[in-house]
Amino acid sequence: MTGNPFHEKKTFLMALRQKTAGSSKEAEKHGGKQAEGAAKRRDAMDVTCENCGSHLRFSDLSENLYVCPVCHHHFTIPAAYRIKLIADRGSFRQICGALKGGNPLDFPGYGEKLEKTRKAAGINEAVITGTCKIQGIKTVLCVMDNRFFMGSMGMAVGEKLTRSIEYATKNRLPLVIVSTSGGARMQEGILSLFQMAKTSAAIARHDEAGLLYISVLTNPTTGGVTASFASLGDVILAEPNALIGFAGPRVIEQTIKASLPEGFQRAEALKDWGFVDQVVPRHQMTEQIGRLLRLHQPYQRRKV
Repeated sequence: MTGNPFHEKKTFLMALRQKTAGSSKEAEKHGGKQAEGAAKRRDAMDVTCENCGSHLRFSDLSENLYVCPVCHHHFTIPAAYRIKLIADRGSFRQICGALKGGNPLDFPGYGEKLEKTRKAAGINEAVITGTCKIQGIKTVLCVMDNRFFMGSMGMAVGEKLTRSIEYATKNRLPLVIVSTSGGARMQEGILSLFQMAKTSAAIARHDEAGLLYISVLTNPTTGGVTASFASLGDVILAEPNALIGFAGPRVIEQTIKASLPEGFQRAEALKDWGFVDQVVPRHQMTEQIGRLLRLHQPYQRRKV
């Protein structure tokens, strides 16, 4: 008489589960030591400042909010980290977090690059949008991430921004958008350019409702993003030495066949020319945004 095959399978699975659990505990034990060692190696690792060439310890740089302590160069940072800096702890809730872009024009290789970038960056698109509290004031916060196709604006980015702006208008909330972008996403052609008009129209409706919009420009903010919602803030702040413009300086030099003055398209020059209201170091940005939100609080309920 043969044994019950289902009983034999159950016995085998139980034994496998026990063996796996034992291996997991052993791996966890050794993994903890490995993680600790990796953290020490990372802390001791040198990072070269791309501006002044100074060699910095990774731990020192991270403690300084990724600002070079020698020349004060502001390194680019992921959107999630910037949200952590700006939003009150535990207050951020995503809007349209699952929304993903596709390949509407069947651009060769674009779909595969999208999936690869999502895995590498750990985000679905080049912007994270949501609600949060900034120094106790409920706000809609949108932060772009230039690790994702250089923060370029395609259909999904435009849609996420527009829905978030409309949510702010409907719920009479102030809006903060932190931009970093190479412009419109070339793989989506004219459909990406449509997002400039769509986001700008949403900003106009937010403005007509008498609500505050603070635009924060970081390095770099260029192309169709500069030419649309990034330039429409009631108050425009910028991080030090951020590159801000439409075409890049090399393109302009090649077009006009002349050298550009030092500091051209940088935040400090744009402040002198009236395009930027204030250049704010990263350490002071959250406090400045909070101050502006508090100053405008009495007017949030008054419709213009």
